[in-house]
Order: sequence, then C-alpha cells, then structure tokens
Amino acid sequence: MLENCKSAQERWGGVSHLIDQWLQERQEMLVRFCSLGEIRAFNSEDLAHRHKVKAFCEILVDYTSAGHFEIYDQLVREGNDFQDSDGLHRASELLKTIDGTTQRILDFNDKYLETDDLSALARDLSNLGESLSARMEAEDSMIEVLHTAHRSKLAL
Repeated sequence: MLENCKSAQERWGGVSHLIDQWLQERQEMLVRFCSLGEIRAFNSEDLAHRHKVKAFCEILVDYTSAGHFEIYDQLVREGNDFQDSDGLHRASELLKTIDGTTQRILDFNDKYLETDDLSALARDLSNLGESLSARMEAEDSMIEVLHTAHRSKLAL
C-alpha cells in the first residue's frame, strides 16, 4: 500500500506543477486581456494596438491549447487512476462548457490574426470576456473535482 501511495505521488505530484505553470499562463493572458480593455479607442493605424492584439492572440491560443492537449487529459487520467466516477462524470459536464467556449476563442483569434481592422475589437473583447469567464470557472471546477479532491491520497 505504501508503495502504491509513493507511486501515486511520483505520478501525480508533477501534475500540480503543470497546473501551476498553466495557471500562470492564464494569469498572463488575463493581464494582456485587461491591458487591451483599458484602450478607449482602438486605432487600426496604431502599430502598438495591433501588436498588443497579436500578442494577446498568441498567448490566448497557447493557453487554450495547453488546456486541451495537456491539462484536461492529465486531469481525466488522474480521475481514471483514482477510479473517481463521480469526478469523471462532473468533468464530462465541465468539458462541454469548456468546449463551447473554444470555438469562440478560435474565431476571435482567427479574426484578429487576419485583419488589422480593430473597429469591432471592443465589442469582440466583451464577448470573449464572457466566454473566458465561463471557461475559467469550469476549468477551476475540473481541477477541484479531479485533482485537488485526490490530494489527500497523494500526501500519504
């Protein structure tokens, strides 16, 4: 039994580090999002505005991709390993919410990578903010039900 706990700690202890790094990336994305939100009038001719939008899109897609291709898979794998059927069921519902926001994020990214027209950016940022809020709430819940819930089993 002690060996199983040690193995679990070795296996899942690194997930905490991965999640921490990802949450730091999320924070950086939010800082850039807020920085864009502080601009009162977007000027398509202003290279600094265009640069800020492109940099935001970059980190937005990196953050979104890391969630889909690293974090969520790790969390589900952890739920499976701990045979947490309730957590996995809840995660399945949360993933539906997350998936619902992904297309809006990708649409925003595609739009602003392909155009220098920033006339609709304030409205698009507002809509994106609503999607990000729903997504982050679901992500935080997923971390809670599939990772934090097993922390006591890892500490043994």
